[in-house]
Amino acid sequence: MIACGLDFGTSNSAIGVARDKTAALAPIEASSTLMPSAVFFDYETKGRVLFGNEAIAAYVGQTEGRLMRALKSILGSPLINEETSLGGRKVPLTEVVEIFVRHLKHKAEAFAGQEITSVVHGRPVRFVDDDDRADARAQEVLEAIARRAGFRDVAFVYEPIAAAHHYEQTVQGEELALIADIGGGTSDFSIIRVGPRHRERADRSPADRNRDVLATAGVRVGGTDFDTALNLAAVMPLLGLGTQLVEKNLPMPNALYHELATWPTINFAYTYRNERALAELVSLACEPAKVARLRAVVRQRLGHRLAFAVEDAKIVLSAEERAAVPLSFLEAGLAITATRVDFDRAIEARTDRLYKAASDCIAAAGLGPAAIDTIFLTGGSSRVPAVRAAIVRAAPSARLARGSDLLSVALGLAQMAGTMS
Repeated sequence: MIACGLDFGTSNSAIGVARDKTAALAPIEASSTLMPSAVFFDYETKGRVLFGNEAIAAYVGQTEGRLMRALKSILGSPLINEETSLGGRKVPLTEVVEIFVRHLKHKAEAFAGQEITSVVHGRPVRFVDDDDRADARAQEVLEAIARRAGFRDVAFVYEPIAAAHHYEQTVQGEELALIADIGGGTSDFSIIRVGPRHRERADRSPADRNRDVLATAGVRVGGTDFDTALNLAAVMPLLGLGTQLVEKNLPMPNALYHELATWPTINFAYTYRNERALAELVSLACEPAKVARLRAVVRQRLGHRLAFAVEDAKIVLSAEERAAVPLSFLEAGLAITATRVDFDRAIEARTDRLYKAASDCIAAAGLGPAAIDTIFLTGGSSRVPAVRAAIVRAAPSARLARGSDLLSVALGLAQMAGTMS
């Protein structure tokens, strides 16, 4: 029997095929097994839909259309019931997710040479913080999307457990591991026993009778939140955030800045109502040139360009102390320099939440920090030094291990699909 493991991520996605208990990731964008979770609806060529890097390139190249990114984030938010305008028609955001998932399915089937109807689908430990009903609803929506895309058998596995399964393939002895999967939209943790005695077990769910999984925890904090924080701290002040209006010395309204700095809501900022309001605010602003830049971003649909520039700076700051943020696409010669110190300060409240989630997970397993042998870090946002430091602080004596930051979950899901099929 053939099955697949699907890692539909906020920032990136991958899909693997399992056949005869052998798993391999499918090439989904040329020879790459990883694709940005992005969809572009091309208005210039009616009906054309682009995916991944090709979608981003079309947007950056100023093809007329609409870019959608961070699609997974809608599943755990009120946006789950929203629609977006595509070429004059309203389309549910869940339908956009379905289009993307179906594309990944077709790529896996092309790789396998046959139809695939069974999927082991990754999911975060928590789609929604502190709301079990909303969390269950998010999985129900994702399952319905998978079935509409053509999967008949759908099983869900927590993403940190899938990452643990992949990590375990390289472990020589028995370990008690804290798995930390820091993704684009969520951060997920599990305390799990790994090693040669455990790795062939098909059931590694938190409810399994062997009690390999001692605890799980999740929090709705991830890389897109770090993007938002850096955007608001470093870029949006150039567009008037924090400035004053002439009348009564009132501050500039900040809702639009937050909307433009948050990946899933960028497209909602592009309304004629906002354009009219900004035209008035330019005349009322103490620093009209800055607010005029904000108006240009909305009129020219440049919100994603800003977000990409900030994301690039975040990636640089994971390795360097300073990063340039070029903004010449908005105004000739406009640029800023972001620093690691300022970035760490901007995301401090979020990294504190990661430390608490990791600590709570250890406590939920009935353990103290010293009991953890290994911290296994995965997910693209685990590269951020402040994130890594926050998690290490939860178990400071543990050995730190890393795998494929962007593919550990997908590889684990594919391997689990082979044992579960």
